[in-house]
Amino acid sequence: MFKPERIIFEKGVLEYERANKIKDYFQSNPKIEILEMSNNKIKSYIPGDTLHEQYRSGKKTLVVGVKKSLKFQTCKPSAHYQLPLVSGCMGQCEYCYLNTQLGDKPFIKVHVNIEEILEQAKKYTVERLPEITIFEGSATSDPIPVEPYTGALAECIKYFGEQEHNRFRFVTKYTDVDSLCNLEHHGHTEVRFSINTDTIIKGYEHFTASWDKRIEASIKMMASGYPVGFLIAPVFIYPNWQEEYREVLHTLKEKLPNTLDYPITFEIISHRYTTTAKNRILEIFPETTLPMNDEERKFKYGQFGYGKWIYPKDEMKMIQEFFNEEIGHIFKEGQIKYII
Repeated sequence: MFKPERIIFEKGVLEYERANKIKDYFQSNPKIEILEMSNNKIKSYIPGDTLHEQYRSGKKTLVVGVKKSLKFQTCKPSAHYQLPLVSGCMGQCEYCYLNTQLGDKPFIKVHVNIEEILEQAKKYTVERLPEITIFEGSATSDPIPVEPYTGALAECIKYFGEQEHNRFRFVTKYTDVDSLCNLEHHGHTEVRFSINTDTIIKGYEHFTASWDKRIEASIKMMASGYPVGFLIAPVFIYPNWQEEYREVLHTLKEKLPNTLDYPITFEIISHRYTTTAKNRILEIFPETTLPMNDEERKFKYGQFGYGKWIYPKDEMKMIQEFFNEEIGHIFKEGQIKYII
């Protein structure tokens, strides 16, 4: 669970019941600074003189606010639309693209107007009828660490469980899923767990749950009847990478139940970075060993119009062939949704 050092309530947000519940949850803890904004400059309430200090202060800050713009972003290839519940993450993964999207003080922000967000989701769904519309709840965040006091995921899971033409999905590196286990989801929410090799998790995924704990949480969700998938991302090419990713897949197979309500899904994303992200990462993590040599990569424009440095064609083909073969061999009933 994310335990912030400071909580900032945006001006007017305490008119919402959910915001007051969050305030009540933390009110009795003298170690947490609770601030109510008198202006719209969130970052002025977060300390730090250097980028290093600002980054770490932001990572310890929770902002409680309202999602004012209800124009949802698209979310290919994961879903049709993002569902904007939370932005930011308590984790400090060195490769994370949120290092650039959330500025110098990457605070975690929760939106309390869930009912309005779900009403907007309904409008998007109507536009696409009779097709099913899929919403992604973790495009700019990991929503699990704030769930104990926001209840946002639980509300969404129950809502989507009642919808015929909606599906909901989110991904996490955390394990506090007990409050979600007994909800009436009707199989309409897919929970995915981000996994990787020990080399990558221990080397780059700071302040996240261990590999074993993630698997334990996934088994809980399977036992509760949820469709469960695994996001293997980012995939890095490094010495012995194939042996280590093969070990990850075999360990999964050994630990997961033999009988499941739904096939296990896999989404594979190779490591990529923007020039802006690279520069920010090198400022925040000056000792990083992330492989970000432009000369060893290929430049490609993405869906939002900016370019990324990806693995060259031959190496991408090697990644695709490896995971297609290994997952096909180890998980006979598994489904690969995409490899990019």
